[in-house]
Amino acid sequence: MTASVAVTVTLARKPLMNRIGFIVCSALIALMLASSMLFVVDQRQFGVVYALGQIKEVITEPGLNFKLPPPFQNVSYIDKRLLTLESAENEPMLTAEKQRVVIDWFVRWRVSDPTEYIRNVGLDESAGASQLNRVVRNAFQEEINKRTVKDILSVKREALMADVKREVLASVRGAKPWGVDVVDVRITRADYVEAITESVYRRMEAERKRVANELRSTGAAEGEKIRADADKQREVTIANAYRDAQKIKGEGDAEASRIYADAFNKDPQFAQFYRSLDAYKTSLGKKGDVMVVDPASSDFFKVFRGNGNGGAAANGPVSSKK
Repeated sequence: MTASVAVTVTLARKPLMNRIGFIVCSALIALMLASSMLFVVDQRQFGVVYALGQIKEVITEPGLNFKLPPPFQNVSYIDKRLLTLESAENEPMLTAEKQRVVIDWFVRWRVSDPTEYIRNVGLDESAGASQLNRVVRNAFQEEINKRTVKDILSVKREALMADVKREVLASVRGAKPWGVDVVDVRITRADYVEAITESVYRRMEAERKRVANELRSTGAAEGEKIRADADKQREVTIANAYRDAQKIKGEGDAEASRIYADAFNKDPQFAQFYRSLDAYKTSLGKKGDVMVVDPASSDFFKVFRGNGNGGAAANGPVSSKK
């Protein structure tokens, strides 16, 4: 009895499980179908819907959109933002005077018509960048051939970029429009090729050295001139100072002699005594000095004798030792 009941319950569960499995599978299939039919276009992109290889619709506005599932319809995306293309090659170009120069540039561009772009250029941005690179380089080569290095570097650089932009726009808007818009063309670097650059640098270095040596020579000459003028002024100043000092000294000596003369004229005897003392001091001022004289016949010790009668001083030679 129990076994029959279990068999009955099992048989009853199988249809229920089959229905649940069917529902789950159907939901999964519906989700997969919905995911293949719904797509989102970002605000930075164009959405291009293809039907059997042909462009069915171009979606320019962002949002959720609907299409048929593959393989009936497919969708691809193209960037609508402003793109930058930079020069990848550094091959030299010839100027009007046959000078070899290297130009680095960049271009700002965007896809303006996705339909024309896909038909005439390609399915992604890299295809347009590759073809645009070739067109821009050819335009630069053509315009640089018409201009000198001076024009490229400074005088007519803006005119050169404007002419290149005009030629590029004429190419992309020709008989088969590319569906792109070139916003700006700019030169980032213009220089000689490496061999010429080295030669120019060496010539510039030699010129700078020549100027430096000339400045050093001029400075040395000016320095010698300044030193000579300073030495001359020094000698003149010293000579004038010595002259003034000697003049003042002479005037002082003359004034001193006058004062001595006036003083000595007032008392000649004292003057003679004072001068004798100075003579003794000068003659016997050093230790060990010896003088041998005859006091009776010499007036040198007249002061010691007192009026010429010096007692013992008159009786014979006197030896004086200090």
